[in-house]
Order: sequence, then structure tokens, then C-alpha cells
Amino acid sequence: MTTQSNKGLAVVTGASAGIGAIYADRLARRGYDLLLVARNGERLQALADRLAHETGRQVEAFKADLVRKDDLARLEARLREDARITMLVNNAGIGSVASILQADVETMDAMIQLNITALTRLTHAVAPAFVARGTGTIVNISSVVGVAVEMLNGVYSASKSYVLSFGHALQKDLADKGVRVQTVLPGATATEFWDVAGYAAQKTSSTTMSAADLVDAALAGLDQGEHVTIPGLQDVGDWTRWEEDRRAMSAKFNNAKPSARYGLATNAA
Repeated sequence: MTTQSNKGLAVVTGASAGIGAIYADRLARRGYDLLLVARNGERLQALADRLAHETGRQVEAFKADLVRKDDLARLEARLREDARITMLVNNAGIGSVASILQADVETMDAMIQLNITALTRLTHAVAPAFVARGTGTIVNISSVVGVAVEMLNGVYSASKSYVLSFGHALQKDLADKGVRVQTVLPGATATEFWDVAGYAAQKTSSTTMSAADLVDAALAGLDQGEHVTIPGLQDVGDWTRWEEDRRAMSAKFNNAKPSARYGLATNAA
């Protein structure tokens, strides 16, 4: 099958399997050419060849370990220089279920480099060109643990909280410049994430969503103009109310004096 429309070039990181591979499939069938990024070059190339054959799109495999500064710099340069790029899906990430006392600090540092640093730098690489053209889409994959921070490893949860906060700031900075920003918060999803994280049993839990359902829902949310998409949250009003309360409380932070509950003399002045 050949898709006739051409929506430009979509870049998908962490594309060799799981959520990233499903994004690659769906975007190719929507009319995007693809630049697929992952560490596993053999598996990545096999996916690229299959999608090119099935969809007729141009699909390029870009082997890179985004924890490595030289690999990350190569991809940043490509993103800055390729005017065909119209979408970036920041999907690459690693996680853990280990507590802070059990986790290896070097592993946690690598998690920060991939989940936060690489995502930030790649976003920065495409944003100026998107703004200059007045169009472009950035999709950042966060997680529900970015809100429910006590559920898994603290560094992983904190990294996903960063992605959510970063998305809010991007939406504020870029919304009036024609750039769409979507933050996706998957819950437990049946991917190799759980094998790497050391809890493979989660893949077959009754509360675990398939990667295909997750991506299809996320793309539907993008089509509907959602800024934050949480496929597993059944009542979107729960999120809307939580966000309204957060923003309302934010307006109450700016006070020159501490609260009276601290009993400081300054409150009597």
C-alpha cells in the first residue's frame, strides 16, 4: 500500500520496538516519511524496511544511543538542518521499579540523561525551525507516574514529572507560534519497558494497556487538540479539575510574608 499524502518527515526516538514502533507504523500510514532513531540498529533497520515496503513512505533508520553525547549531537545536528521535519516524537526512555536505596546511581544518571537531557535538547533542536515556519508538532511521552510519583522508582517518576512540566511551558511559549505540543501520559503499557525495569509480570496484568491502543488513543487526542493526553483516564474531567486547582493555587504563592501558621514575628508587623 502507498499512502498518497505527504505530511513531511516525522522523527520518532526509541522507535525499534513498543510504543515507538507503533508510532512509526501509524505515522507512516498517515502520510509521514520517517526518521527512526534507536540503539538497536538491526531491529531498527528491519522495521524501516518493512514500513517502507508496506506504506510506500521514505523510512530512514538512524542508529544512536541518546545517552552518548556524540550520538545525541549527531541527531541534534540532523534535526536542526533538515527542513523536511514537521513532527518530533520524543519517545525514547528507560525506567526502573527499584527504590532509591536499591538503584544503581550510574543507572539513574543514565536515566536522567535519556529521559530529560536528550528530550530537552532534541526539542530545542526542532523548535526554532518550527517557529520560523509557523507549523510543527512536538509529542513528548511522559507517564502517569509523573503525577502518581510514588508508584515506581523516584528518579524515573521525577523525570516524567519534568516532561509534563516542560510540556506545559512549551505550550505557553509556542502555542501562539503555530507549533502544537502534546504531552502523553501512558499508564502501564505492554512493552519491553517492564523487562528492562525488572518487572516483566506487569505486561500481562489486567490493568496493562496494549501499545497499539495507547498510541491510537494518543493520536486521537492529538487530532482533538489535547495538550495533555492520558489514555487510561476514563473521566477527563478528573484531569481538568486537577489542573484548574493547580493553576488556581499557583496564584496564591506570591506573598512577601510567610504564612501565619509558622508563628514568625514578621507576621505581626
